[in-house]
Amino acid sequence: MNQYPCSKCGANVEFAPGTTVLKCPYCGAETPLEATGARVREHSYAEFAGLPRKPVASLAAYTFTCRGCGAVTQSDKISDRCQFCSAPLVADATTGEMVAPEAVLPFGVDRAAVREALRGWASSRWFAPNSLKKITEAESTHSTYLPHWTYDARTQSQYTGQRGVHYWETETYTEDGETKTRQVQRTQWWPASGEVARDFDDVLVAGTGKVAPKYLEKLEPWPLKEAEPYRPEFLAGHETLRYDVEPESALETAKSRMADVIEDDCRDDIGGDEQRVSSVHTSYFDVTFKLMLLPVWLACYLHAGKTYQVVVNGRTGEVLGERPYSAAKIAAAVVAAVVLITVILIAVAASKNG
Repeated sequence: MNQYPCSKCGANVEFAPGTTVLKCPYCGAETPLEATGARVREHSYAEFAGLPRKPVASLAAYTFTCRGCGAVTQSDKISDRCQFCSAPLVADATTGEMVAPEAVLPFGVDRAAVREALRGWASSRWFAPNSLKKITEAESTHSTYLPHWTYDARTQSQYTGQRGVHYWETETYTEDGETKTRQVQRTQWWPASGEVARDFDDVLVAGTGKVAPKYLEKLEPWPLKEAEPYRPEFLAGHETLRYDVEPESALETAKSRMADVIEDDCRDDIGGDEQRVSSVHTSYFDVTFKLMLLPVWLACYLHAGKTYQVVVNGRTGEVLGERPYSAAKIAAAVVAAVVLITVILIAVAASKNG
């Protein structure tokens, strides 16, 4: 387990979003993160597939011994806070039977900026209940690194399909007893087949199912080229979920995303005015992967017995999430609209009578 004491007061320091320093939350002292010279690496998937490995669901939680208060706690997170003194705790994720993180995209948005972003988001939800403003409270948001898999591959695909070419025919028809003609578009189909190739780089797949995928996908694209080689210091003071989506199933998801791009390539290769793709057989070469940690602020909001989840991009401050609707506000808006329409109709009627 890793903890980082402040050089001045001895308290545990935390990574400060948007900087390259570890900052003490008590005395404000800063410790710069020195460059290590490490580089982000891709790993051969073929070599990984041949290694013995237990599924993550069967692995025990991490055991943390807090150096601040001495409490011993367990968590399935890679980094967390002590339940008793809130000191940051970071597990050694480079040992054991799990895939170790290779890269981390550090937080760039701090808590103050997140609260401002959430405040703007909440105020723009016209029909949300007033209690939605609670989402901006500090205790409701957590800076959390979420695990993601990335995959690279060279692909070659053979396809079969049809090329459609438009042409025009003159059609005769009768309207009101009169014979007329018009031009009608037809399509002639020709068989087509061929081969396309494409290289994929950093196809991203979420490594956790604890956050709604529909929101994580909308947070893309991420500036993955700005990612740093993994080092535990970036995790200090922030939660980090360990992956629960295995790399094997994530690879299948990545291939399905590649397949959509490959089909578009096939259509471009077929040409013509329309295309039909009947079959695509793809071969994958030099498949590599890595585990990355991406920064997301998570907020949960309880309303009428239901929990709503809101996510904030830890680099851009973009806010996405669920929101409840206020029946009272909607009813008031409907009544106001009816009153307005009634007033307009009365005014129109009065002007006509006048």
